Amino acid sequence: MEGAAVARSPVTDPSQQERETSRRVGALAELWPFLSPYRGMLAGALMALVLTASVSLVLPLAVRRVVDNFEVGSAALLNQYFAAAIGIAALLALGTGLRYTLVTRLGERVVADIRMAVFGRVIGLSPAFYEKTMTGEVLSRITTDTTLIQSVIGSSVSVALRNMLIFFGGFVMMMLTSAKLTGLALLIVPLVVVPILTLGRRLRSLSRENQDWIAASSGNASEALLSVQTVQAFTHEAQSRAAFNRVTEESYRSALRRILTRAVLTVIVIFLVFAGVVGVLWIGANDVRGGGMSTGGLVQFVIYAVMVAGSVAALSEIWSELQRAAGATERLVELLQIEDAVRDPAEPSAPAEPARGEITFEDISFFYPSRPAAAALDQINLTIKPGETVAVVGPSGAGKSTLIQLILRFFDPVSGRVLLDGVDLRDMARVDFRRSIALVPQDPVIFAASARENIRFGWPGASDEEVTEAARAAAAESFIEALPEGWDSPVGERGVMLSGGQKQRIAIARAILRDAPVLLLDEATSALDAESEKLVQGAIETVSQGRTTLIIAHRLATVKQADRIIVMEEGRIVAQGRHDELVAEGGLYARLARLQFTDGSDAA
Repeated sequence: MEGAAVARSPVTDPSQQERETSRRVGALAELWPFLSPYRGMLAGALMALVLTASVSLVLPLAVRRVVDNFEVGSAALLNQYFAAAIGIAALLALGTGLRYTLVTRLGERVVADIRMAVFGRVIGLSPAFYEKTMTGEVLSRITTDTTLIQSVIGSSVSVALRNMLIFFGGFVMMMLTSAKLTGLALLIVPLVVVPILTLGRRLRSLSRENQDWIAASSGNASEALLSVQTVQAFTHEAQSRAAFNRVTEESYRSALRRILTRAVLTVIVIFLVFAGVVGVLWIGANDVRGGGMSTGGLVQFVIYAVMVAGSVAALSEIWSELQRAAGATERLVELLQIEDAVRDPAEPSAPAEPARGEITFEDISFFYPSRPAAAALDQINLTIKPGETVAVVGPSGAGKSTLIQLILRFFDPVSGRVLLDGVDLRDMARVDFRRSIALVPQDPVIFAASARENIRFGWPGASDEEVTEAARAAAAESFIEALPEGWDSPVGERGVMLSGGQKQRIAIARAILRDAPVLLLDEATSALDAESEKLVQGAIETVSQGRTTLIIAHRLATVKQADRIIVMEEGRIVAQGRHDELVAEGGLYARLARLQFTDGSDAA
């Protein structure tokens, strides 16, 4: 639980720092594949946006007519102008409502698609990916980062486009109203652009750093909560709280730096824009007094100037949101485009039909990605015949469970080949050959569902009767029926309502229900009491008939009846044979047998 006590810095990876400085709002273009299926909705939103922007630009013209004709125009003409203004306001309201509906719906739809795409990608990544990436960080990307994108698509982008249209349209109308005043207003543009460019770079870096700290906080909490019993058993709550608090405080301080930078940028831009507008209006007021322009013309220019200035201020605020969303997009695209260490071939070979279950290891050497200096397997050659029951024993770290990892192709060997029925696993689609394999892992995985659904996980199409038969074969039926709601009893997250032995029997029932030609048992009876172990052992012997069965075990009592026992040490096969033969040979197996079947007094 070191990870739950030590605050992890998310910005120490050089490659990550490089991504921070290279981030651009153009990264939002990566969202187009998710937007393109909804071109109709997008076009409708753009039309509504153009309508509202155009109507907003027309409104000052009506105001000018009212002002210039207020004293000299007829009452009927003024009524027409006011009626036109009401009509314009109605169009503006309808267009705004339509735009909001379309872009909000589009944002929800696109984000749902992104979440499904990212989850669909990461659920299929090999375990090598999760050796280097915390689950909490992945969850943060799926939740926090997609929420940012939802905000941008459902609001910020449309507001930004509307303000850009108002900016350019308002600027054109300012030129038509008074080229002189517009030229003076242009003098303040460089003063506004410089701080946007300067502080914008700083804001990009801070936004990415803030998102990374949020992900680190989520990962830290996830790790501690998933191991909460261990944390509490070792009275590690204070250290875990302190570690989480440190990461959360760093996230807060990072967010504070981003907020302050954005606030400074907003203050500078708004002040410069409106100060410039006031100066220009002062000159315009003098022109009105001198007869150079009408009062209505000045009012029209003022409205357009305020609209242009307001659009610039809005764009400066939205810019930082777009930058944060660009960073979130980059992080999500990284997951979608990550190169998996284990990939299916472009044109996979079909597995043998029906599968016979022959497993062959040819000159296998393997190093775990996280431990590249230590060989987990070293020049392994082994063939398990169809229907044969083979047990693998040896001390911890000998490489026993690694054999199962390679059979399931969670990893690929550094050298050599693993074959199923004579076909290299790398030549087949993983989903195809894994259908021929049933697994009982060392740490049984129990989902937050009912006991029945946990067993049915092995074969989703199984009937209730078939589930019951599998549970009976795994000696699980009696304790399941004794649960408060029987077969429909929720077993809690990770099976917290079950004992270790009960969880193991559910996992065995799941494997029995799968009815696959290859059965992999990784310490399948390690958590069982003597009576349950005897029952399950009988079930395993029954279900292994006619199946290729590989049993990983420390307890030799569970492997004495195997057709063949493989003895491993330090990643190598050091002996193989039946129980009696290996005991007679002496060596490692005989020593382990003496330790387990006697009181250990003669082990020396």
